[in-house]
Amino acid sequence: MRLTLLCYALLAMPSLAASPESIERVASRRIFFGHQSVGGNLLEGVSDVSGGKLRVVQGRTPEVLSTPGLVHTSIGQNEDPSGKVRDFEKALDDVQGKADLAFFKFCYIDFSATTDVEKLFAEYLASMERLRTKYPAVTFVHVTVPLTIVQSGAKAWLKRRLGRAPWGEQENVVRHRYNQLLRAKFAGQPGLLFDLAVLESTRPDGTPLWFEVSGAKVPMLVPEFSDDGQHLNVTGRRRAADALIEFLAKVP
Repeated sequence: MRLTLLCYALLAMPSLAASPESIERVASRRIFFGHQSVGGNLLEGVSDVSGGKLRVVQGRTPEVLSTPGLVHTSIGQNEDPSGKVRDFEKALDDVQGKADLAFFKFCYIDFSATTDVEKLFAEYLASMERLRTKYPAVTFVHVTVPLTIVQSGAKAWLKRRLGRAPWGEQENVVRHRYNQLLRAKFAGQPGLLFDLAVLESTRPDGTPLWFEVSGAKVPMLVPEFSDDGQHLNVTGRRRAADALIEFLAKVP
């Protein structure tokens, strides 16, 4: 069967929890997910909202994908995004391409103010093309890079007075640039992307949260969705998990 390189666009924060039908559909599939810490938050949320109806297990062998469920594994090392791209390819080899759906996500910490976004994006696309060729029975989906909050208050004001950027500002600019490349790449196709960054930067009332740099609006993590400004708390992870389940249920 020819591979479909596909992901679904998520344009707004969901207003309802994942439906029982969506949970059931996801539970019937063999899904392989590579991640680090924020991915762990997502998995905690999936367990929260699925009520034990979805098998979630860690592993990296063909045997763990012999039955349906969400199989996950750590991918690479944080702060080495190129290494994560390479390790995800190796992980698919390790499981012998047994998944119905497969994806991985970068972490916020993989992107610094000096990350070469264009080079990394080219590496990612080349890797996805190799996987598409090697494992035509697998559907690969894609995820935008998670965000952090941006420092505010007196310390942020002082940094600006000293000509320095507040914590999180430059990094979110770089993350946003990568996410925009990902969105543009899959724009106009029938279902493109799970947009985690949109979820993280949309308040519960549906309004976006952003800061401005050189006249451009750059999204940031809604503080209510995190206890440390980086990882998802219970509220954030459940909202993201609801959306992830609905997304995975719609992938053909």
